[in-house]
Amino acid sequence: MVIPIAYNLRNLKKRRLTTILTVGGMSLVVFVFASILMLADGLQKTLVETGSQENVVVIRKGSTSEVMSGIDRGQASVVEMLPQIAVGTDGQEMAAREVVVLIALPKTSTGKLSNVTVRGISRHSFDLRPQVRLSQGRLPRMGSMEIVVGRSIARGFTGVGLNETLTWGMRSWTVVGVFDAGNTGFSSEIWGDVDQVMQAFRRPVYSSILFKLRASGDFSDAKSVLESDPRLTLEAKRETRYYLDQSEMMARFLRILGLSLTILFSLGAIVGATITMYSAVANRTGEIGTLRAVGFDRRSILIAFLAESLILGFAGGAVGLFFASFMQLITISTVNFQTFSELAFSFILSVKVMAEAMAFALVMGFIGGIMPAIRAARMNIVDALRA
Repeated sequence: MVIPIAYNLRNLKKRRLTTILTVGGMSLVVFVFASILMLADGLQKTLVETGSQENVVVIRKGSTSEVMSGIDRGQASVVEMLPQIAVGTDGQEMAAREVVVLIALPKTSTGKLSNVTVRGISRHSFDLRPQVRLSQGRLPRMGSMEIVVGRSIARGFTGVGLNETLTWGMRSWTVVGVFDAGNTGFSSEIWGDVDQVMQAFRRPVYSSILFKLRASGDFSDAKSVLESDPRLTLEAKRETRYYLDQSEMMARFLRILGLSLTILFSLGAIVGATITMYSAVANRTGEIGTLRAVGFDRRSILIAFLAESLILGFAGGAVGLFFASFMQLITISTVNFQTFSELAFSFILSVKVMAEAMAFALVMGFIGGIMPAIRAARMNIVDALRA
């Protein structure tokens, strides 16, 4: 016979204080675990959504990011002659030469300087990124020292408001607009004319070439032509793949950090669950004897006490996830390990994170309850009834 689940719930309710303390400990561990996973997923989602499957990023072979890449004008001209590049409504190839540099700006919250990405853009840069929309002001005029700033930059840094002037590269730049790129990395960038940015930083080469494919299936042909051309030392990646690579190092670091902290914290939660269940066994010795006497076998007793521990784990997981869900309302800024620039992103609670957090909570419940459950199942009927 199987002991009904109502029996377990009634016993947990009877031991209200210990149940609440055990669930609270487990929920704290799940909250930390889920928050770290949400942080890593939020970072990856922000960077991956920055790219488009139809766009191709061309950088110098061996470079890990645009900041470390260099493409001279001759190579850029060769890239722009690819037959796989789409043609815009103006009859021109949908390609953009861009340069990426870093400047330091004071943060609004602390006043301390932090690196910010400045992207020198070409005429088609906005066309290639339809997710970028102007929310205030106007677009910068090509050839001028006018810039537009991303939403996250406008919120997180001082001196970058509309019509304000910034000084870097021994030049003065006027903010003429603020753009909204949604939850993408572009919201953490400043955009201006590519030639003006290159001159200000005395940079003779571009960082990357971005172009749109005529058809998504043309990527392999374009990549093969570029990487086999002896005149070029370049490599091509889909824009989504490029930004996914940008996120992998930091996301991996966050997951390892989160797992390490969670394992450390979980030891206390498991000990708490074990003490709770051992206490339950000690206080219900006579009850266990009665259950055995009326026909419940050792397996039923084992399952009953293990079920109580799993219920504690499930409750702790549910409470922890409930509070972790509110982390989605928070946007944080941190340094991207690949570009060493400021990047703003949000916590993301996905089905995968929920499943992993609940699985971890149930594992804590199982480990905490298995030994007390075995002890209860091994009790001698006569000795238990005497107790």
